[in-house]
Amino acid sequence: MNLPNKTCPIGDAINRIKDGDTIMVGGFGVPGTPMTLILALVAHGARNLTLIKNDANEPSMGIDHLLQSGQVSCLITTHLGLNSHAIGLMNAGQLEVEFNPQGILAERIRAGGAGIGGVLSDIGIGTELAKGKQVVEMAGESYLVEPALHADVALIHADRADAYGNLAYVGTAQNFNPLMAMAADCVIVEAERVLPLGGLAPNDVHTAGVFVDHVTELSELSEEYAVVRR
Repeated sequence: MNLPNKTCPIGDAINRIKDGDTIMVGGFGVPGTPMTLILALVAHGARNLTLIKNDANEPSMGIDHLLQSGQVSCLITTHLGLNSHAIGLMNAGQLEVEFNPQGILAERIRAGGAGIGGVLSDIGIGTELAKGKQVVEMAGESYLVEPALHADVALIHADRADAYGNLAYVGTAQNFNPLMAMAADCVIVEAERVLPLGGLAPNDVHTAGVFVDHVTELSELSEEYAVVRR
């Protein structure tokens, strides 16, 4: 069986993103954040985006470039604590922010990838996190209904990929990238190395190529990647 070659230029992949799309962005802080794909999205110019990301990176880094260019209307995240610019936008009413406990965000994304409607959790009962959410009773206990998260596009950073889109991650890049790669209609990957088909040992594959649509190879790592240089 001949498997398709999914490698393409970054611009060709990013140009598929439209105004109003929901975009999942991988990463746990700097590790796993697709810095180059983010800059390509800034250049592309799509606006009114909803971003789903564990964190808001730091000022002038990662998704903050999209915040600075005014392309983001809503951010679904776990915290903004390292990004004073994002906090300022939220406080000024220029950015809608939906906070989630970190494990709940991961579970909502996992549910989206698994094709289920959501998950039940008692985390946040009686707090601001429960505001506006449905509460159900089960076996005498109260649970919040946490709806699944799904995206139009996921932007993923991988250490290695093959031409079909099988991916291998390193370190904490595994925290959100594999989940997001399963929960989006279109998955765009930047990889530090793109290998020929068969170049990844089967036991090294963290995301199967069936979930991936486009693979782009990084020619170099910018200073924003400095903390993950190995």
